[in-house]
Amino acid sequence: MTAAIFGCRGPSLTGSEAAFFRDVQPFGFILFKRNVDDADTLRRLTDDLRAAVGYDAPVFMDQEGGSVQRLRPPLARDWPNAADQSGGQRAVFLRHQLMAHELRAVGVDGNCAPVVDVAGPLTHPFLKQRIWSKDPRRTAALARAAAKGLLSGGVLPVIKHLPGHGAANADSHAELPRCPLPLHTLGLQDFVPVRALYDVPLGMTAHVVYEALDPDAPATQSPVVIDYLRRRLGFEGLLMTDDIGMGALDGSIAMRSRAALAAGCDVILHCSGEMAEMEEVAGQTGPLEGAARTRAEAALAARVTADEIDIAAVAAEFDALSNAEA
Repeated sequence: MTAAIFGCRGPSLTGSEAAFFRDVQPFGFILFKRNVDDADTLRRLTDDLRAAVGYDAPVFMDQEGGSVQRLRPPLARDWPNAADQSGGQRAVFLRHQLMAHELRAVGVDGNCAPVVDVAGPLTHPFLKQRIWSKDPRRTAALARAAAKGLLSGGVLPVIKHLPGHGAANADSHAELPRCPLPLHTLGLQDFVPVRALYDVPLGMTAHVVYEALDPDAPATQSPVVIDYLRRRLGFEGLLMTDDIGMGALDGSIAMRSRAALAAGCDVILHCSGEMAEMEEVAGQTGPLEGAARTRAEAALAARVTADEIDIAAVAAEFDALSNAEA
């Protein structure tokens, strides 16, 4: 397995994409709205991706709900934003059980969720509605419930954006955010959910500069921040970058990938499906080895058979809890 997660360009796998994935053997794949047609076509795509690499590779989506939701009706419910979800931990658990059922039905078994960022006065609008709470302990509790719900449905959760995007001042899709808070404040606020969910099998880095730790490099490319995340916050899971092609990062795709791996990230996430850029990533990423390989194997081992549930009963309970506190 190569230390990369790749996308593809459309709802069907092309011959050149299949050949590239067969040669490179990425750890996994990620899909977006551009890849979603009907259920049968999407299931065929996920089957073809796995066939290309010859193993049961994880296939991820960003299915948070609300503004970040790749599956929509009729393939999935229209889920509320995290900030609008009521019903407490039980409702959040059930929501993610149902979400896992929707994802697995089309061959997707990894979800880049839940968000563990904490809302605050500096939170950029692009992120605020996606955050569970401004209370770090409540955020941690609801994110834990979300992760448990996904795992019970046979879907791997990916907590994001580590070590916390809530106090950053920009949208990292477009520009590089900076977090000006002192380390003591971050430890009492933004880092609390990360520390609490240290044992979730996968996490995603933030393209954010944490001035108190490293004023020069974003977390994705900072050995100081990655070391702090591992040693002080205790995160044990496989660490993937946020999309390496986002506007927050400078330099070529190859340079970005090389810096992220050197900083301590385990896997490069590249989302666009652009072949030339994927080739750049592949040129920088070798096989998953050592501790990264161990973390990858542990993450895959956490992908267990979904619990058998009565979908109608779970949906009814979720609706009752959500409506009771709406």
